[in-house]
Amino acid sequence: MLSAFFKTAHCALRNMPIQTDLVGKWNFVSSENFDEYLKEVGVGWAIRTIATKTKPALEFAVNGDEWTMNSNSTFKNYTLKWKLGTASDEKTADGRDVSSVFSIENDHLVQIETGKGGGKDSRIERYIENGKLVIVCTCNGVKCTRVYEKAA
Repeated sequence: MLSAFFKTAHCALRNMPIQTDLVGKWNFVSSENFDEYLKEVGVGWAIRTIATKTKPALEFAVNGDEWTMNSNSTFKNYTLKWKLGTASDEKTADGRDVSSVFSIENDHLVQIETGKGGGKDSRIERYIENGKLVIVCTCNGVKCTRVYEKAA
């Protein structure tokens, strides 16, 4: 019976609007408090300095149960792949080693990063508001907001 519940819940998650709304290319618009967030998660000064000046373009795709996010910029190109509810190890674009689990909560794509080797934990929420992609990153109460608009 519990197995049937999870299959039903999984199918419902796959059909959430965030999945279809997020797919496509997004251009960077603005960022607030990004340096403070990066500092809190343990990113060094040199990488923070470059990262805060970078304006990455994002592209999201969903193929069956697999999600993909490509982040492209003059500083670094980065690809992240995941399945909802499945933990995966990754090296973040800023060089941290984390284990990530993605889920959908209230039509937000939520990523929980668990720091490895003494690294800090972080929560990243991605959602659509007024046609824009809003990304809110939080670590130990330090919050940053990044905004993107859909590419033409």
